[in-house]
Amino acid sequence: MEPLLRLEDVSVRFAGLKALDGVTFAAHGGEVRAVIGPNGAGKTTLFNVISGYVRPSGGAIHFRGEPIHGLAPHDISVKGIRRTFQNGGLFPELTVLENVLAGLHVKIESSFLGIVFGTPAAREAEREGLARARRLLDLMDLGALADQPVKDLSGGQQRMVEIVRTLATDPPLLLLDEPVVGLSPPMRDRMMGIIRRLAGEEGIAIMLIEHVIDLVMAGSDVIVVLSSGEMIAEGTPQEVRRNREVLEAYLGHA
Repeated sequence: MEPLLRLEDVSVRFAGLKALDGVTFAAHGGEVRAVIGPNGAGKTTLFNVISGYVRPSGGAIHFRGEPIHGLAPHDISVKGIRRTFQNGGLFPELTVLENVLAGLHVKIESSFLGIVFGTPAAREAEREGLARARRLLDLMDLGALADQPVKDLSGGQQRMVEIVRTLATDPPLLLLDEPVVGLSPPMRDRMMGIIRRLAGEEGIAIMLIEHVIDLVMAGSDVIVVLSSGEMIAEGTPQEVRRNREVLEAYLGHA
């Protein structure tokens, strides 16, 4: 099967320092792929270079068979790679539903004049967007909070709203940066269950950066391990758990 995303010998340098060095792997639809490693390993840089916020110093990145290295973040987002960030980015004064609808601006194809004059195509696009937003909120058990301002939600609920907003555009590839940070253990388990369901039922390829190793081992299909910008391991949770280099570099023992 042709991979959805392919990185070939990707490197990133900042002022001569190697943030990533020769990273190569392929990701497929319906797969949950975790990226782990100690602080400074290059995990966030990897997400930045895939989503266009950092340009690679070398190598190539292909999405759906097309090169995307060097494209602007907006152009990569339109192609179907969506991302969440550690610090959120929601509009606190808007309601949950309004925040999700705000994320649909790259998906709804109605023109400004169509919206102003209420053309049939514009009205249909708005109806479809609203229906999808509500369905995703129900999926995350947030439907009852649709009309609540985001500022009134808990931190865990806000994380879920951010993910719903990202999912509203129906992305084939979703990058999640620490999706369970700040969540209680029961909420962490629930979030990973939702991530597994999205990959399995929706066929979305999901890549996530996560530090909660137990969740990574239980919820991932494939794990990529970075250390000092280099990919030192790639495999199933069982394979990574037995890898001596991973134990030495990440877990601190062999």
